[in-house]
Amino acid sequence: MTTDWTSGYVADIGYTFGYYSELNPLHAKMAFLNAGLDHNNSIGHTSTHCELGFGQGVSANVHAAASGSTWYGNDFNPSQVAFAQTLSKISGANANLSDDSFEDFCNRTNLPEFDSIGLHGIWSWISDANRKIIVEFVRRKLKVGGVLYVSYNTLPGWASFAPVRHLLTQHAAIMGSQGAGSIDKVKEALSFTEKLMNTGPLYARNNPKVVERLQKIMTQDPHYLAHEYFNRDWQPMYFSNIVDWLAPAKLSFACSAHYLDQIDQINLSSEKLNFLNEVKDPYFKETVRDYMVNQNFRRDYWVKGPQKINNVQQQNALRKQKVVLTTNPSEISLKVRGALGEATMNDEMYQPLLQILSDYKPRSVAELESDLKIPRSNFGNLNQAIFVLAGSGVLSTVQDEDSRTISKPMSQKLNSHLIEASKTSEEVAYLASPVTGGGVPVNRFQKLFLSNLMNGMKSSFEISEATWKIVSSQGQQIRKEGKILSSDQENIAAIAEHASSFMKDKLPVLKALQVI
Repeated sequence: MTTDWTSGYVADIGYTFGYYSELNPLHAKMAFLNAGLDHNNSIGHTSTHCELGFGQGVSANVHAAASGSTWYGNDFNPSQVAFAQTLSKISGANANLSDDSFEDFCNRTNLPEFDSIGLHGIWSWISDANRKIIVEFVRRKLKVGGVLYVSYNTLPGWASFAPVRHLLTQHAAIMGSQGAGSIDKVKEALSFTEKLMNTGPLYARNNPKVVERLQKIMTQDPHYLAHEYFNRDWQPMYFSNIVDWLAPAKLSFACSAHYLDQIDQINLSSEKLNFLNEVKDPYFKETVRDYMVNQNFRRDYWVKGPQKINNVQQQNALRKQKVVLTTNPSEISLKVRGALGEATMNDEMYQPLLQILSDYKPRSVAELESDLKIPRSNFGNLNQAIFVLAGSGVLSTVQDEDSRTISKPMSQKLNSHLIEASKTSEEVAYLASPVTGGGVPVNRFQKLFLSNLMNGMKSSFEISEATWKIVSSQGQQIRKEGKILSSDQENIAAIAEHASSFMKDKLPVLKALQVI
């Protein structure tokens, strides 16, 4: 007799090596304050957190190393857990990661209570039985005042494309090549579905966006697609379904974890906003809003015991927040995209703000208010600008000084390992920052540049020559303007352009964020 330990989940290939800032407890604090809620649970090195279904464990390890906090978590795939545990051992961070099933992990008697519990994506991919286990775990183990982060595929946004997912999984199950792995089955199912759409079925004519979305997913990583679309259990939900599921855990909806979702001006027309404001029930209001923006993926914070704060308390708390720029201003676009499309930021507010922050030094919002000579009556405009920049991924909140000091050695150990690993792999595209308590995007070439700099190289040509030696030995070539470069000189020159830009624009940021 054999037991299917996968529970219908794709297990023959690993999940992607993503990092998700919404799992960063410091990220939750800014979201709460902007929603008019107190965030009174512990963050930083004194706090304890949990991530269920952590995948490759990149987020859990980055947050444990970058904040000094204690993390627990599980993932059913032992290969992924082995990778995650290796990162934890190298950094020395307090990340306790296991390959327990949800049932085994959630029923452990040696777990502490948590300041936050996170579930990124997995809610849509697990069975009802596992959902019940998780809800009971959250009820027992999330502290009063604690935060649950949950992201999931959402209706009505998935309504038109759900039949395509059904077709893909049916093809993989019935027509997939015998003995083929998940990747081959994904490719075969996508090819078949594309051919079907090319015949002009009435379904596609009545749902014109379906073909466009199919073309988009055909360009995505098949590892991601296998986990996103081909699990046995797959269920997008309405917001009201989640409300019902989480009620036994005594949770209340707090706010969206995706900052830009909280900015009504870029998501809702005045007509929609006026209509929405007539809806008095806050939960039904969320459902109505999902219809307005055709929401297909929600990233939400829930809290056990919400505490509303008044305008004065909110502004005082926001003024105390410290922020830092995480991107060179020259690379920041003053355009932002919401459900209404692309919007242009106000130069008069954003340019002076970016200028002050361009030295990459942490500043409190109160200091920015003073330096920019913002009248107190215009504080809301300043705060929204900061919130939009944070939501665009170019600015982050700063953790307390004690946490920065404690986490710096662990962050540097983790980063040194990931930089060294870039010589043979491009899997993890993030490094840990003890300033923000979270991850910073750094691609493979940038990590190779860092490795060469750390080995004493100084000129961009010297760095580029050493980088080319690594990538060329692995049979890789550089593509420039759609053309694959052939000679060593061409490849080295192209890399040198990127290295020079990196040293001018990215390196000062990484140093300020104490990534190196």
